[in-house]
Amino acid sequence: MERSDLALECGALLSIPTEHEFVEQGGVRFLVRILSNLIRKEKALKKLDEQTSSGDRTFNPFLPYEKDLFVADISDTHVCILNKFNVVERHVLIVTRAFEAQDTWLTLQDFVAMWTCLSEFDGLIFYNAGKIAGASQRHKHLQIVPLPCISADIPIPIAPLLTSAIFQDSIGTIASLPFVHALARLDFAEDNSPLQAAEAKLTCYYRLLKAIGLPDTKSISSNIQSGAYNLLATREWMLLVARSRESFESISVNALGFAG
Repeated sequence: MERSDLALECGALLSIPTEHEFVEQGGVRFLVRILSNLIRKEKALKKLDEQTSSGDRTFNPFLPYEKDLFVADISDTHVCILNKFNVVERHVLIVTRAFEAQDTWLTLQDFVAMWTCLSEFDGLIFYNAGKIAGASQRHKHLQIVPLPCISADIPIPIAPLLTSAIFQDSIGTIASLPFVHALARLDFAEDNSPLQAAEAKLTCYYRLLKAIGLPDTKSISSNIQSGAYNLLATREWMLLVARSRESFESISVNALGFAG
């Protein structure tokens, strides 16, 4: 919170004001945020497009990052920074130090970084695996928003649906969801090291990928993603959603859309 306040004061953090309302459908109380001003973000994205179209396909919008957005060094491979154009307070990014493409598979190091952060504070981690999944930047980055999103009773809008999941061989599906997905329960043990937790979660991630039809052994070994998907994870569960298009009726949807 202190870092966010300082970044706001110096102008490094450009929070986008929003209004919100709730829309109830299918047992989910969706939280709909209405953005009042996207001009600053649109200008920044236009500048990024100009830089990437100049020929440098590995242009990195995160590193070197703005020092006033820095939150913490997570590991030798990852750093945590504030999301410059946030609509949710304390929205942070987990960014690889060296360039990796957003459409490559997640690695053990990614999961170590995730669980290092979750051991410090409770949050919802999400990953947009490629442009079709809603990613706007090519450099690999995961994102975290703090919990609860709504209330202590319902920390995430889709939480009530998760209780209806039917599991087979540790992989769950929810009958009311009309898209390809796979759910797994997680055991968050605070006495485990981030590495031990990450190894278990990486195995779970591979099982979920297989359950939604991704990938084959060849694509895993080459780290070339064979299809787009969204990942959402908390201390208690991990959800993967297969993606075939980036928008619905002109509305772009990323991983948070599947959180409600």
